[in-house]
Amino acid sequence: MLRILGRNTSSNVMKVLWVCDELGIEYSREDVGGKFGKNDQPDYLGMNPNGLVPTVVDDGFVLWESNVIIRYLACKYGHETTLWPDDLRARADADRWMEWLSTTVNPPMFLIFRNLVRESEETRNMQEVALGTEKATHLWKILDKHLVNKEFVSGSQFTLGDVPLGVHARRWIELRPEQANSMHNLLSWFDRLKKRPAYHHCLIPLQ
Repeated sequence: MLRILGRNTSSNVMKVLWVCDELGIEYSREDVGGKFGKNDQPDYLGMNPNGLVPTVVDDGFVLWESNVIIRYLACKYGHETTLWPDDLRARADADRWMEWLSTTVNPPMFLIFRNLVRESEETRNMQEVALGTEKATHLWKILDKHLVNKEFVSGSQFTLGDVPLGVHARRWIELRPEQANSMHNLLSWFDRLKKRPAYHHCLIPLQ
């Protein structure tokens, strides 16, 4: 059975859980990181020297980096699904949006999430929130424009590209509704994601 080490409040853990649920993969999960700690212990660092979550163990094979993990799972278990398309260009298109989120969207979203969710009202830096909101608004508009006449980010089929974006779009829509409400294509796409059972099984309330 696949072993997942990481707290389910982590966005990176959520995407791994979402993919597991989509693929029907049986797994066990252990709370690591955040208030649970353990990620600075020698046993954990021996598996993941970064001390971050998630880490997975699949039949003795240890893997970290969440996007790599979900690619691995889709390649191993998702042959009869659309998650990781056989067509090279379709696969690259899904991959592009995963990397765009990690390298471009995540930094301003982190400023918003950390201050509005993880910090107390007394310790929030609203200048960071404003800066993150300005940058993130521009970026989510790129996705909104891309989604014109598309069911999912890579076209008519749900792929891995939708999963990390869906996790963070949920944060954007809930934390910055005034900006998100004008992005009608993004909201329609997100409504389609919310109809998937795995979405509700794996995305817990923001905390």
